[in-house]
Amino acid sequence: MSDNIVLFYLFFIVVGFFTAMFGTIIGAGGGLVFVPLFMYWFPEWSPSMIVGTSLFSVMCNAISGSLAYLRQKKVYVSAALIFSISTFPGAILGARMSGWFTGNGFMFAFGCFMLCASFLIGFKNFGKKGERKEESLTKDQVTYNKPIGIAISVIVGFISSIFGIGGGLVHVPALIYIMGFPTHLATATSHAILAVSTAVGVITHLIENHIVFNIAIPASIGAIFGAQAGAQIAKRLKAKAILALMSIGVFALAIKLIISSGILF
Repeated sequence: MSDNIVLFYLFFIVVGFFTAMFGTIIGAGGGLVFVPLFMYWFPEWSPSMIVGTSLFSVMCNAISGSLAYLRQKKVYVSAALIFSISTFPGAILGARMSGWFTGNGFMFAFGCFMLCASFLIGFKNFGKKGERKEESLTKDQVTYNKPIGIAISVIVGFISSIFGIGGGLVHVPALIYIMGFPTHLATATSHAILAVSTAVGVITHLIENHIVFNIAIPASIGAIFGAQAGAQIAKRLKAKAILALMSIGVFALAIKLIISSGILF
């Protein structure tokens, strides 16, 4: 094996590590970073290849991060099981529809989605002073509306597979602001849901031959270890810090993608 090939694989292992670390901290998976990176580094890839390869890495990130959160007893297991199963129909449909986008169309749609998510998170986070009263709740004290949660999960499964980002960008705010979960419980539970929903999406993308394994495998190796590091870091961050980090990062990437798509300008 030549030195260039070794460096190539090491590079994507490092990228996978830091991407998964960030994704695990905010409970959104690593697709938030993987997808834009793959767009710029591999412009010859079709949108479905970008999505499939990203989702494979996100799956490994989510499984590793979920195991770490389960050890910390931060996952609301019963809710995670119900919502995970509910993502299946959307995940399958999204994976099959991912090939409908053109390159610029995918970039624009993904940027718009991220922009909406950043505004939602930012408004809720910075619009109130002090911690939300729900932040002090334990798992036993949390109550939620199952039908609404199931409906949201179907949508999350679709978004996850069509954009290759996981689904935490929707699920985390929904669990926090609609379902009333504490932030740390929401990020951990979202990660567990993500592990299941992305696996379903990956199987569908695999059948459709959308995954570029020479990129996906080294990125996933890094993601496995990065997710463990992210879960440890998340324990030490305040809830508002997690949401602020998520909002700012998503907004910056969204603007970049919308401008780069060339559709508006």
